Amino acid sequence: MFIEVGISARHVHLSRKDIDILFGKDYQLTVFKDLKQVGQFAANEKVEVIGPRSAFKAIRILGPERKKSQVELSATDCIKIGVPVVLRDSGDHRETPSVKLVGPKGTVELEGGVMVASRHMHVSTTTALKEGINNGDLLCAEIPGERAVVFSNILARVDETYVDELHLDTDEANASFVKDKQKVEIYKCQK
Repeated sequence: MFIEVGISARHVHLSRKDIDILFGKDYQLTVFKDLKQVGQFAANEKVEVIGPRSAFKAIRILGPERKKSQVELSATDCIKIGVPVVLRDSGDHRETPSVKLVGPKGTVELEGGVMVASRHMHVSTTTALKEGINNGDLLCAEIPGERAVVFSNILARVDETYVDELHLDTDEANASFVKDKQKVEIYKCQK
């Protein structure tokens, strides 16, 4: 099957508590643009992310709110700001580094939650049934071209609200010359 790639640049997900601290009590994030996944959006709001070595002055927030705040970076980003490169599935904060977040109204010392997100693919239940994909399966993606590469260990996330989309970070995209919205071949990895 051929699925569209979504290239995921560095971004921040915020909890209600941290939005209140960074932007003011009951502040509501505003939509810059909707993302492919239903209900997901890139917000107009940005925060500064400060690591031990350096900082990113303005990282975009993705909404809606999350139960826990997290910062998703590429491995290159982690090295730049001086935090350990820790690969995790989104939402898995165990043994992840910390950073400081600075917004217009306040500062949050984020205790963990900084990660390089595992590559994953959002799979609609329709596609999952048609292709025999189960939630949690590992898939492979073949990227054609001058720097052809096969990415393996792509976690399948199946849900009825999902739109089929492979998420790669900027390091992965740059390494393979894949472009945002490019269709690539996806198949089940052989064990």
